[in-house]
Amino acid sequence: MKRALCTLLLSAFIFTFSDAVLSSPLPEAVKSFNLSYIQNGGSCSYSVVITTSCSSPKYTRDQISISFGDAYGNQIYAPRLDDPSSRAFETCSSDTFEIDGPCAYQICYVYLYRTGPDGWKPGTVKIYAYNSRAVTFTYNTFIPSDVWYGFNLCNSASSTHRTYSQRWYVVIMGLVFALFSLL
Repeated sequence: MKRALCTLLLSAFIFTFSDAVLSSPLPEAVKSFNLSYIQNGGSCSYSVVITTSCSSPKYTRDQISISFGDAYGNQIYAPRLDDPSSRAFETCSSDTFEIDGPCAYQICYVYLYRTGPDGWKPGTVKIYAYNSRAVTFTYNTFIPSDVWYGFNLCNSASSTHRTYSQRWYVVIMGLVFALFSLL
């Protein structure tokens, strides 16, 4: 009986936390992304490191733009990151861009925009800011042409934390109940 109960509790624990390891948000197209929200709240510098996947074309002549920001409407926009003469966005490469823009709090969204004939598959986009922790967005998919494509985790951060807190509570209560039933 005790062995079955322990097995059941272990299975419940693994099931409860398995999606935390397996699920990660996927990038998606944004139909109504508005660049007019750019604010002029100071001037800050950001380092953006973009890796290009090894399964991307050898090089791209496409025009690549980026926009990222925080949950408070602070938005940073760089209209053209691409420069064929600099060999940016070649397959299996990493490119670092210094971008100036309004000061933001914790970066929680990023969108890439690609237009052109070649195609491009970024691996990751990592953004460093002076007043927030570095954040990495994992793409590993081709960016569709002529559409803003990326992640908006601004609203999900607090709800994700709340979900994990609720799961911990359920697991702890289950363990307490199991211990009392074994006594």
